[in-house]
Amino acid sequence: MQAADLPDNESQRLTALHALNVLDTPADTAFDRITELACELFDVPIALVSLVDENRQWFKAQNGLDACETSREISFCAHAVAANSPLVIEDTKDDPRFADNPLVSGQPHIRFYAGHPLCPSSEQLPIGTLCLIDTQPRTFSERDHRILRNLAKQVDELLRQHELKERLSRTAKQFEALFTKSATGKIRFDEAGNIIAINPFALNLLGYQAEEVVGNNVGMLVFPEAAEKYNALINRYFAEDNGQQMGKGREIVVRHKQGHEIPVHLAVNAIHNDRQEFVEFLAILTDLSDISEAKHRVNRERSLLQVLHQGITDYQALMSGERLWTFLMEALRELTDSDYALIGEVLPTETTNALKIHAITDLSWSKESRELMEKLRSGDMMLTNPNSLLGQVYAYGNVVITDDVYSHAKRGGFPPGHPRINNYLGAPIFNGDQLIGMFAIANSQQPLSQALLDWLQPFTDTCALLINLYRQMAEREQVTKDLAAARDQAEKANKAKSEFLSSMSHELRTPLNAIIGFAQLLSKGRRDPLSEKQQRQVSQIEKSGQHLLSLINEVLDLAKIEAGHMTLSIEPISIEGVIEDACNTLEANMDATGIQLIRYPINSTWSVSADYTRTKQILLNLLSNAIKYNREHGTITIEVTQQDSELRISVSDTGPGIASERQEELFEPFNRLDAEHGTIEGTGIGLAITRELVERMSGCIGVESQLGKGSTFWFTLPLIDSSTSTAHVTTRAHIDSKAVQRVYQLLYIEDNPTNQRLMEDIIDDFPHVKLQTVTSAELGIEIMRYSPPDLVLMDIHLPGMDGYQALEAMQSDTQLKDIRVIALSANAMERDMVRGLAAGFADYLTKPIDIDRLSATLDTYFSTAPTSDAPRKAP
Repeated sequence: MQAADLPDNESQRLTALHALNVLDTPADTAFDRITELACELFDVPIALVSLVDENRQWFKAQNGLDACETSREISFCAHAVAANSPLVIEDTKDDPRFADNPLVSGQPHIRFYAGHPLCPSSEQLPIGTLCLIDTQPRTFSERDHRILRNLAKQVDELLRQHELKERLSRTAKQFEALFTKSATGKIRFDEAGNIIAINPFALNLLGYQAEEVVGNNVGMLVFPEAAEKYNALINRYFAEDNGQQMGKGREIVVRHKQGHEIPVHLAVNAIHNDRQEFVEFLAILTDLSDISEAKHRVNRERSLLQVLHQGITDYQALMSGERLWTFLMEALRELTDSDYALIGEVLPTETTNALKIHAITDLSWSKESRELMEKLRSGDMMLTNPNSLLGQVYAYGNVVITDDVYSHAKRGGFPPGHPRINNYLGAPIFNGDQLIGMFAIANSQQPLSQALLDWLQPFTDTCALLINLYRQMAEREQVTKDLAAARDQAEKANKAKSEFLSSMSHELRTPLNAIIGFAQLLSKGRRDPLSEKQQRQVSQIEKSGQHLLSLINEVLDLAKIEAGHMTLSIEPISIEGVIEDACNTLEANMDATGIQLIRYPINSTWSVSADYTRTKQILLNLLSNAIKYNREHGTITIEVTQQDSELRISVSDTGPGIASERQEELFEPFNRLDAEHGTIEGTGIGLAITRELVERMSGCIGVESQLGKGSTFWFTLPLIDSSTSTAHVTTRAHIDSKAVQRVYQLLYIEDNPTNQRLMEDIIDDFPHVKLQTVTSAELGIEIMRYSPPDLVLMDIHLPGMDGYQALEAMQSDTQLKDIRVIALSANAMERDMVRGLAAGFADYLTKPIDIDRLSATLDTYFSTAPTSDAPRKAP
């Protein structure tokens, strides 16, 4: 089919393809580099430079695809070419136009396509696309559109260069024919080199009038060194050469009347008459200015592409070695034939923009100027004057071009010794509408114009991309440093907080040990029972002490949760059993306040994945709040319901309710919603701990409340198959009658006299236990060597040798290593207990002493104590 047989637009497109001479031409490495760069930039497996005619689509360059062409009927690119607009299909399966395309259902299984039309000439229709292909769907951002468009422009420029190369080749052939058939510029001169005649073309080329050259030596049209060469050539012709060097032609530069060079092709022929007698010489001049400029432009285009490719692909290596900006600056100087250049980043300030220079050509001429250049290069000094040639660019985003720097209104002053600046171009670098940088050149050998700036636009766009990447890397590095500093500070603060809490816990528990312990002894005393009034007073002492202890425990619990130190034992537990346990614990409290408990039936097979102790703690907190904040003779309702794979446990009260706008404050630590001004005791920590515990066990917690109608607190826990749950039964060992018949030796190592007296009073109720108290570990070890006890209670903080050192000494002594030692300390944090048990203590009890737990512990160890002739082993 001929172009005349096609529709108008297809005929024009085919004509354009033939004009570009790209139909079925060999592969070009420049196009291959573009597709390789596209694959790297967009992280896609396939990138193509496709060309489309009336029947088919074929690939000028392909990366990641073995095929060379396909039919136009199934071509994706044909749609973009026909519409003359970019085409992006983020998922072909969602586009009915392409879902059944064989390139989607078969190889290469296209799921994503993005193509930008190629139109090397604004007067022509698009002839193909630069396209990206992926086998996975993906999102294509506005930034991706912009980068693809810029790469397509580079392909357009390569196509134009291809056309130019072909045109130059044709022109060269035409010139060759013209050299032998007809002259473009003709000069006749005699054997002495005197000009006889010159045609108008040569006169126009050289800028002379005929009367200015005729009669003068031809050497006036060339530079001195060339004149001597050609005079010698003419002399050789007449002497011996016999014309062998004549007529061959060569490229030289001739001298224009104004003094500048003109590249020409020169051919000199000797003219003879019919008798073969020499008559004159004929010089044929062909102007090569356009060809020279085209070659220079092609070389510059190649240099520009090389700079863009290296800048984009090697930016990480360049930036890591802090060579990126110097690389770009030197490339700019080379591209523009300039003596001086700079590249800088624009940074906003409170008053105006400032320029941070990243690279600048050395302009120093003295010690002071060298120091100034060092400050500029290092970033220690920024430029801030908007009323200067540079300031017009970085402060306002203006383009400044001048060939007369010294008369420019914004020139400013140059100090003595400053290198001369003949011309200047300053260009802003934008990222969208944001001014982010600038570059400048001076003393360029090329004409400074908007055309040069347009030609440098790909370089400018690359600078914008790299400045953004530079900022992102700098921000990421700063964020990393900030995070590391914040982490170190948090760790230091957390360590200080843990140490403070541990210290405060120990200091507070020591006096509480005596307060609560003696209160318990007084209330339980059988020998000297208290009066009813004294019982109330002692009860109040113990109640206040327990309240203070609960406050300490809750603060420590919250600190452990926040520090991530709270360990949970997650296992299947019966929700009915833990609710029963919690209700029994608070039954007396409900009876004392006249509150009625309503419990809806619970499916006995329901089990949850949770920590038993912490689940009970959650229920105790919610039930305690429901008791404290209820009305007189109110009710508490417990209900358990299944919600998908969770159980929801609800605790409702008939109290005053909570305003909706303040319900979120309930779970903030130390926030009691102004209840701290009332008579109800509390710490404001319980609900915060409750929420943390619930969430740690993969549940959630919430509240529903109305003023005057009460509140419902609920939480959820993961439901599990009841067949996986197991019952855990804890039994207390009791001393049998045979064991009671013997007396057990108990050694108590404690330096605090109050604690010693408390222990003596406690042991008074153990007729089968003989207590011996010492004030130091050193004395205790000596006593153990001569009279080994059945059990040792040891404080940790002791004068001289502490509890850990004493235990280590006992473990290394064959005589003492089997004696069981129980730690009794005010160090009550979980890490303290873990450390104590790991060190080898048989048990770890905390102060204030829980007399019931101490009694149970003594019963357990004495019931399993070895006889006097049996080895001692921990139970």
